[in-house]
Amino acid sequence: MTFPYDSARQQLQAWQQDLDARGARLEKVALEASRVQTRGADLSPADIAEIEKFARSKDAPNALKDLQRKIDSGEMSWRDIASGKAVGDPDVQRAMQTSMPSLKRAYTAIKEGQNLDEIVAAGQQRARPSRGDYDDDLPSDFTEDAF
Repeated sequence: MTFPYDSARQQLQAWQQDLDARGARLEKVALEASRVQTRGADLSPADIAEIEKFARSKDAPNALKDLQRKIDSGEMSWRDIASGKAVGDPDVQRAMQTSMPSLKRAYTAIKEGQNLDEIVAAGQQRARPSRGDYDDDLPSDFTEDAF
């Protein structure tokens, strides 16, 4: 004879097994992620100087300028950002979001085998449109600055 709680107990045991299996997979992924080496430690002093120079320039997006102010205050460093240590910071995430479309275009161009110098030059031209060159599909400076 079966009791009503037998099926509930079986269901609970199935859920527990599923939870245990997911936990084991999570631990495996976490271990693999901890072994990944990032390139942040490879930044040379010259690289950092170039990043800071652009972040302080008039051409830098406001999110990047805000990030530079945070770095200047000592809350984090460019090495923290490059290594991924600061990836959870809201200002870092905001700065990355404003850069993501350009990074995606560059990544696609690299995968297509385009010349790296041409990709860099195209990115620099795109970053500095003249007053009459705005595409209706692209956000205006006002839109980017307003949010």
